[in-house]
Amino acid sequence: MSLTTEKKANIFKAYAGEAKNTGSIEGQIALLTERISHISQHLQVNKKDFSTHRGLMQLVGKRKRLLNYLQKHNLSSYRQLIEKLGLRK
Repeated sequence: MSLTTEKKANIFKAYAGEAKNTGSIEGQIALLTERISHISQHLQVNKKDFSTHRGLMQLVGKRKRLLNYLQKHNLSSYRQLIEKLGLRK
């Protein structure tokens, strides 16, 4: 099951300001976080699905790179986003 168009629009509206602002870093990070949590739930049930595990690691790496970019360029936005998403406790 992948994310529906409405779900993606709601994520971008909540984190990027508006639904059509799909290029914003905050929205992309929130979308990746949603996908990561969905895949993590799948892997808890299917422990031997190694190809999905590899895809999960790639998504985590991509999210980490985007978070590093956001931290360097807009620290206040970075802090607000990690608090909203509940990352890096």
